[in-house]
Amino acid sequence: MHWTQVVYLEDRMTCVKKLAESPGLTSIPSFYTYTTNPKLDEAVSEDPEDSIPVIDFSLLTSGTPQQRSQAIQELGKACKDWGFFLLINHGVPEKQMEAVIEYIRGFFDLTEEEKREFEGKNLLDPIRCGTSFNTSLENVFFWRDFLKILINPDDHEFQFPNKPAGFREASLDYCKRIREVARELLKAISVSLGLEPCYIEKATNLESGLQVFIANLYPPCPQPELAMGLPPHSDHGLLTLVMQNGIGGLQTLHNGNWVNVNAIPNSFLVNTADQLEILSNGKYKSNVHRAVVNNKATRMSLAIANGPSLETMIRPAPELESKEQAAAYIGMKYKDYMELQQGNQLDGKSCLDRVRAFN
Repeated sequence: MHWTQVVYLEDRMTCVKKLAESPGLTSIPSFYTYTTNPKLDEAVSEDPEDSIPVIDFSLLTSGTPQQRSQAIQELGKACKDWGFFLLINHGVPEKQMEAVIEYIRGFFDLTEEEKREFEGKNLLDPIRCGTSFNTSLENVFFWRDFLKILINPDDHEFQFPNKPAGFREASLDYCKRIREVARELLKAISVSLGLEPCYIEKATNLESGLQVFIANLYPPCPQPELAMGLPPHSDHGLLTLVMQNGIGGLQTLHNGNWVNVNAIPNSFLVNTADQLEILSNGKYKSNVHRAVVNNKATRMSLAIANGPSLETMIRPAPELESKEQAAAYIGMKYKDYMELQQGNQLDGKSCLDRVRAFN
């Protein structure tokens, strides 16, 4: 057994950041080896047609009726063809985005002892810090540390780390802004589906909708071609809005090819998630994406997953069912769906496959 494996196994809470900073680390422990065929797994499309859609948020909220109509049409096309888009002119100040990333950096720089306070035991604990995705089930670990915080608007006692100072206040204000952006996007998506603007908001009880604050850290990896930050998967909520620290690594699956996501400065990376696929009766597919790693720089990202309220049953909109297209999914409470996904290994859309209706 390699000495780095011994160091890691001595303490299950030891993060990959600590491993990556080990002096003289030139190879990864075997339990981080995700692929043995790097060339096959690294195939990425260079086709100029694989250009990720860009949506101008300001046209949805303050454009002329014609501009708004056109923007809604483009948003619907992005959801249908990609399940992914870059969002610009969203109104969240760039300085605020940068400040939250710096707070996240400060948290991951805390000592192992300080972070262990937030280790968490259960999937729906209000705060959970750890490594990989679900180490209790995984044979192969992912080159990623994380901090997850559940933000339920019906519960005002949000549990945020008290270090670094100011982290809680800055993050809650940021999440509040993201909630409003997501609400407006979902109104436009409702219209693009031929539904009333507030249909999704009402059907998901969005006023009490859960947000999951997911901070990710992917340190430099000596063998990035063998490791994986996060494997191919779809998200469990409605819409996920992601920002990062300027270091790329997110890839989205489009027409069977992996496409590098090159973010525009001050933009959000937005992907559709499983509850939106269910609610749209499959018209809009949840996006499959993954995080790859590099050997030069630390990548940090913050994903805010916006979902229904935990107790809401999500099922296809009756208006989107027909004789030709019956309900393609069975109804399930969002809480149960979350537990199903978070309690298993990440594997594409395997969780969504469990709620497909076989007519």
